[in-house]
Amino acid sequence: TLFLSCIATRFNFCLSNSNPFSLKTLPLEGHLSFDETTLNKASTDFGNRYKYHPVAVLHPNSVSDIATTIKHIWHMGTSSHLTVAARGHGHSLQGQSQTHGGVVIKMESLKQSEMQVHVGNFRPYVDVSGGELWINILHETLRYGLAPRSWTDYLHLTVGGTLSNAGVSGQAFKHGPQISNVQQLQIVTGTGEVVNCSEEKNEELFHSVLGGLGQFGIITQARILLEEAPSM
Repeated sequence: TLFLSCIATRFNFCLSNSNPFSLKTLPLEGHLSFDETTLNKASTDFGNRYKYHPVAVLHPNSVSDIATTIKHIWHMGTSSHLTVAARGHGHSLQGQSQTHGGVVIKMESLKQSEMQVHVGNFRPYVDVSGGELWINILHETLRYGLAPRSWTDYLHLTVGGTLSNAGVSGQAFKHGPQISNVQQLQIVTGTGEVVNCSEEKNEELFHSVLGGLGQFGIITQARILLEEAPSM
């Protein structure tokens, strides 16, 4: 009887864990949306060629919201068929910011401490959220007479989005793409672990995530190198 009870308990646990709506029980500072209007918006991107309908959209208030959600899905196992996609402004072309039957993470909802510009006897830099728009970084750094060294030609894009793709623009011939001007990253891995990485620490993860199309982790914070801003 005890043996059969254990099997039944484990079976029920697996069922509850593989149910995507078990996501509703997660303790989050933000929230998950399951309404059709939100899901439809998250099922398209700028490329307008692919349409993958998610089962939920996460609006994270903190990095822990992202970590908690991914860790939960990781423990559900492959039988749940749930996948995760980070979405900034949705300017992907091949559906990278979409996921069929999975969870889309709306990165612009991520609330972190305000961006910090650091100057001194070292190369200046700014610490920013992965969901921050480059146009907002420009406005903030210009207050210090500084600007990022490398840009995309369109600035209403998120930091995590462009760093996941490379970030190529007219300055790339001089300073390299945006991924060549990052000192440090904070990443949520596929197991829900929050990891800091750089060329000195967790180097393999650092170089995998930069230009990795979101397949090696979600960028939640980045340290971007700055230079003296030109007059125009």
